[in-house]
Amino acid sequence: MLKRTLFFVNPYHLFVKNKQLYVKDKIIDKERMIAAEDIGYIIFDNKQITYTHSVMQLFSKNNTAVIFCNDKHMPTSMMINFESHHLHGQHADAQLKASEPLKKNLWQQTIKAKIQNQAAALDYFKKNGNALREISKHVKSGDTTNRESYAARIYWNQLFNNFIRHKDGKQPNSMLNFCYTILRSATAKSIVGSGLLPALGIHHRNKYNAYRLADDIMEPYRPFADRIVKETFAKFPDYKDLTKEIKFDLMNVLTTDTRFKKVTRPLSVGLSMTTASLVKCYKGETKNIAYPVFK
Repeated sequence: MLKRTLFFVNPYHLFVKNKQLYVKDKIIDKERMIAAEDIGYIIFDNKQITYTHSVMQLFSKNNTAVIFCNDKHMPTSMMINFESHHLHGQHADAQLKASEPLKKNLWQQTIKAKIQNQAAALDYFKKNGNALREISKHVKSGDTTNRESYAARIYWNQLFNNFIRHKDGKQPNSMLNFCYTILRSATAKSIVGSGLLPALGIHHRNKYNAYRLADDIMEPYRPFADRIVKETFAKFPDYKDLTKEIKFDLMNVLTTDTRFKKVTRPLSVGLSMTTASLVKCYKGETKNIAYPVFK
């Protein structure tokens, strides 16, 4: 079931009454009930938002990811439930025992899928993705020749015309930062939901990064976020700050269609399919991780 994403940008107070979630608008002094079991993600982007401890317990019980924004209105932290899968221990054991050759093979699959989706994204916007398709054919185990970086230079130059991707660079970099952070949070939620450890990656190894596996798994999904950003940027070409309207548009990344071999699912559901297949790879039940195809 596709769950709701709630984005709070005004002052609200959240509390539990009769075992249900209530949200009170502090400005107009009006409250309403929201079914907590229907919420997949909550984003808090206002310093005046308050809540009781019972609210966080309710979110944890329903496996709701709570995302907090900083003073610059960018998502910076998240609360997720680490007991959302009944075989968490077994799956984590399999993940810990994964061999280096397996992880290199999984990274090869990941980068090939990412570059192929980048090629398809260029085609979607009437660009030519053939060069990237050719690059994807030469990704080696562990991507030892760094085809990912080579493809990225071509991709960004074509997608936004002489554009350089940098978190502090010119627009639409801030849109990409926001959209990727939402994507990363959704990926981490799916990883934990499949009983895996988000800090144990297959390629990323930065010791200060608590979400290394999320940074691995989200790679083939980035072109879906890029499409949302490019379409939003076309609507707000002269923007300076990320307004509420822009953020609402960018959050559509969670519900955008992702196509697998036999089914089409919203991205947040597709991520769960990918992480479930990763568990099977760790357990030796399959050799291929399931990534969506951009169309």
